[in-house]
Amino acid sequence: MSLSHIALSSGRSIELTELRMSSTYGGMLEGYPCKPVNDMKVSGLQRQAERAFPSMPVHLVPPSREYPDQTAGAFGPVEVLPSVACIGAFRSTPVAPELEPVLHRSALTVVWFQTVLDVPSGEDADLALRSIRWEELAQDYEL
Repeated sequence: MSLSHIALSSGRSIELTELRMSSTYGGMLEGYPCKPVNDMKVSGLQRQAERAFPSMPVHLVPPSREYPDQTAGAFGPVEVLPSVACIGAFRSTPVAPELEPVLHRSALTVVWFQTVLDVPSGEDADLALRSIRWEELAQDYEL
């Protein structure tokens, strides 16, 4: 059972089968959002996805970064990522055309950030998520 279907820009339909969401800055007790902190958050989320889904390739959708007009601190200017960090397991029909769709699927774990708690779905999903190059990134597997 899938949580949702997303229509990629390429026309391929992919299924979201598992979704993990967390607050981007949840638990941040000291400091402020800045490039060094955000780089650690992004790489940490990517490592978390690799550990959670070791048999699937992992793709990071580069997050948008905003620079509010606030005084820079010791670690540079304030830089803010979208408020929700996401790890999603997706599957679709096989990438290799010679594989039988009844016996094979393709899979990809995706890491991305978004501003709302909504489950991405259909053509309303964020354009960066819909622009994933599935045929280059996903891996086929046998059922």
